[in-house]
Amino acid sequence: MSIAPYRAVLASRDLRAALILGSLVRIPVFSAGVLLTVHVVTTLERSYAAAGLLASVATVAIAVSGPWRGRLLDRVGLRRVVLPSTLVALLCWSVAPWVDYVPLLVLAGVAGLFVIPSFSIVRQAVIAAVPSQERRTAISLDSVAVELAFIVGPATSIWAASLWDTRWVLFAIQMLGVVGGLVLWFVDLPLRGDAEDDGARTQTQRSAWFGLPFVAVCLAAAAATFVLAGTDLGIVARMREVGEPTAIGLVLASWGLGSLIGALVYGGLSRSISTFWLLGALALVTFPMALAAGPLSLGALGFVAGMFCAPTITASVDQASRIVPASARGEAMGWHGSSLTLGGAMGAPFAGLAIDEVGAGGGFVAPAAVGLVIAVLGAVALQTRRRRRAPNPEVSSPASAIGSGP
Repeated sequence: MSIAPYRAVLASRDLRAALILGSLVRIPVFSAGVLLTVHVVTTLERSYAAAGLLASVATVAIAVSGPWRGRLLDRVGLRRVVLPSTLVALLCWSVAPWVDYVPLLVLAGVAGLFVIPSFSIVRQAVIAAVPSQERRTAISLDSVAVELAFIVGPATSIWAASLWDTRWVLFAIQMLGVVGGLVLWFVDLPLRGDAEDDGARTQTQRSAWFGLPFVAVCLAAAAATFVLAGTDLGIVARMREVGEPTAIGLVLASWGLGSLIGALVYGGLSRSISTFWLLGALALVTFPMALAAGPLSLGALGFVAGMFCAPTITASVDQASRIVPASARGEAMGWHGSSLTLGGAMGAPFAGLAIDEVGAGGGFVAPAAVGLVIAVLGAVALQTRRRRRAPNPEVSSPASAIGSGP
């Protein structure tokens, strides 16, 4: 690993601004996720499956909104997309913390449909700030910013929820998200580089880039968040199971710290690694977390598992961004973001059911098993595709070689 690539990308003023702003606007996002689980289980006295269902409703709504709002980013720009989202968030989350479970489901769904696309915006700004050869390193730095937000947000919100009513804490966190939307609107980050602006004036047809390679990357991204959503819920369940609820934030912070370090290592490598290989490694190192008996052991195992979280997501973002033209990047990042949220939407209730049936360990083992199967199938399929597309030395003519492909 070399630090030279980081020196090069950090020379960009636009990148530094995107990274700093990205850290700030994502803290409420990560805080709200785990806080909603605690709110449903403790204040509303519902099951972990119910908490997983709430997470699923919100994330499915976000997934539905991702592509069309991303397309709006391509067409009308940042400000005209962010302002309506900010107003909807203000209205929904001013009411949602004070209502019962079913109205909370409805309000979370509406807020999700109009969610502020902060992740997509910041990642587009990061991609636009550097040349293509420095993109993986820049995205890795963005992953570091994500992990910093992940470390600070949940730990702070869980600590606050242990002292005050979860309704007030949830309200405060969501209002911070509203402030983040206003900051995004005010700063108006550039979403395309100077060289890309000229070529992006003409809209590209979706059929030109929405094919098997792009879908495969999105599938790997969805599988990654499927595993991560289960791990998130498993950490909450295990710490409550052993009577250490105040340690939830610290364990999540250790998990996030491992991911942060993994992002730095991956960004400094000289070559990319297949998303499916990274997904398989992530699944394998998640299994041992089910054996943890307390905060220290779970924090240590979470740190190791975290080493593969950010690299897996980073690889999927990098590969997806190279498949699509700049004029369609907003929509493509919307589809990619929808894949991430759909993975979390499916992983959370799946892990919740496993926890309700077999205990906290199921939140780690069951999603990791699914992730490992998808990683193996994806890696085998890609390898088979490469072999089929490779020239056959026994074929004498180029035309014949091309015809032997898929």
